[in-house]
Amino acid sequence: MKRIVILSGAGLSAESGLGTFRDVDGLWTRYDLEDVATPGGFARDPALVHDFYNARRANMAAARPNAAHEALTRLSKHGDVMLVTQNIDDLLERAGATDVIHMHGELARALCHACGARWVAPPVMSADAPCPVCNAAATRPDVVWFGEMPYHMDRIEAALARADLFVSIGTSGTVYPASGFVDLARMAGAGTLELNLAASGGRFDAVREGAATNVVVEWVAEVLDDA
Repeated sequence: MKRIVILSGAGLSAESGLGTFRDVDGLWTRYDLEDVATPGGFARDPALVHDFYNARRANMAAARPNAAHEALTRLSKHGDVMLVTQNIDDLLERAGATDVIHMHGELARALCHACGARWVAPPVMSADAPCPVCNAAATRPDVVWFGEMPYHMDRIEAALARADLFVSIGTSGTVYPASGFVDLARMAGAGTLELNLAASGGRFDAVREGAATNVVVEWVAEVLDDA
């Protein structure tokens, strides 16, 4: 089987009931992103930020993996496949995937802004909760906010440099650094494929349009049949 790097975005989890950034009446539209998804917003009003992510954590707990999560899990257990996700939900793991690279962090994890400690987040976090390591009241969700560097970039870029195929699923891919992944893959000689509800306009060799539970499941079945 080819060496495959897969980048997934919000479109992968949309059919599980977790809305994308662009949903007209979604959770994101009821908040100003400057207030809830930036370091400055957290500094101004940590209670508001925790309220926002507590709501997202509750949404995640109520959601279930869909057929696309399950298909990617099957694929990841065969051959050299790296699963990279921009999503902060745990639906790939709950579908059975292991070693998922969360480049934007995880809702299920907490981070101490003071000492850098990380631990499993409780369902509800608060601004005055002490860090279990340094006891500072500086706990925040372990997610990457606008203006912060995504996690695991060295590992992702190394995998793209040796990949035979890069696949982008359910993401516009327009935000740096993910926006450069397709070009890194192409420069390394890899094929590129987009699976998305609608084409993003990126420089992909091929595009398949449709809901993730259709196009991802169909593509995975083809890859496994050819393996």
